[in-house]
Amino acid sequence: MSVSGLVVVDKPGGITSHDVVARVRRLAGTRKVGHAGTLDPMATGVLVLGVNRATRMLGHLMLTEKAYDATIRLGVSTSTDDAEGEVTASVSTAGLDEATVRAAAAEFVGDLDQVPTAVSAIKVDGKRAYQRVRDGEEVELKARPVTVHELVVHDVRELDHDGAETLDLDVSVRCSSGTYVRAIARDLGARLGVGGHLTALRRTAVGPYGLDVARTLDELAEEFTMMPIADAARAAFASRDLDDAQAADVRVGRALDLDLDGLTAVFSPDGEFLALYEPRDDTARAVAVFV
Repeated sequence: MSVSGLVVVDKPGGITSHDVVARVRRLAGTRKVGHAGTLDPMATGVLVLGVNRATRMLGHLMLTEKAYDATIRLGVSTSTDDAEGEVTASVSTAGLDEATVRAAAAEFVGDLDQVPTAVSAIKVDGKRAYQRVRDGEEVELKARPVTVHELVVHDVRELDHDGAETLDLDVSVRCSSGTYVRAIARDLGARLGVGGHLTALRRTAVGPYGLDVARTLDELAEEFTMMPIADAARAAFASRDLDDAQAADVRVGRALDLDLDGLTAVFSPDGEFLALYEPRDDTARAVAVFV
């Protein structure tokens, strides 16, 4: 049986998430590799990949909380809301003080209706938004509910770019899946009347998987290892150990008479990861069976 597990990569800048998947496919010797949430080429940090059966966990991991370190530049707007786009406007930040900036940033914590950046992977009538932009189309995306659990401003620095004053903010963000940090930069700049974009982005965690367990592609090339699927499941979800009869029911996808609080990984008596179950209709029902 092919070995299944997660690979937590510390993605470098300048390559796509698909490039990382291609490298890991070669290292793992299998085509069945996927990732839980794209990182832009500019971005670095945690990219969670599933190998073989573990690819079926990725859709559930994508729904977990994410954490980022980022640098926002106020005073300059770009076509992509990040440093890879063309500058569309420059406004001096000379009239802004640090207290005003910090107060405005605090307004982006909580439940928000966020319009994703136009250059995103969201599909519009079956076609990626970024592709429509590249093809010269005007793209207007609808606002979506997101949650920013925490936005910490670590530093505010004044910069001079060709005589134009700008401000750089170093921030940490903890947010729900689907939140665009680029959009936070854009919207913070708009709130302050000077525009803004992202100059650096590093994802520090996807759910329970942080940089402490991430490995670079060079490290993986020297020694390719995976987090076993059972360990990955216990780290990411609530867990429940079953008896032999219950485990037999799970293997054929039967409902279980269990009281679960939410999505739960269930294990056989010998520790094998069997399935993800959720509470539904007063029982526990299979979401995905892995055996």
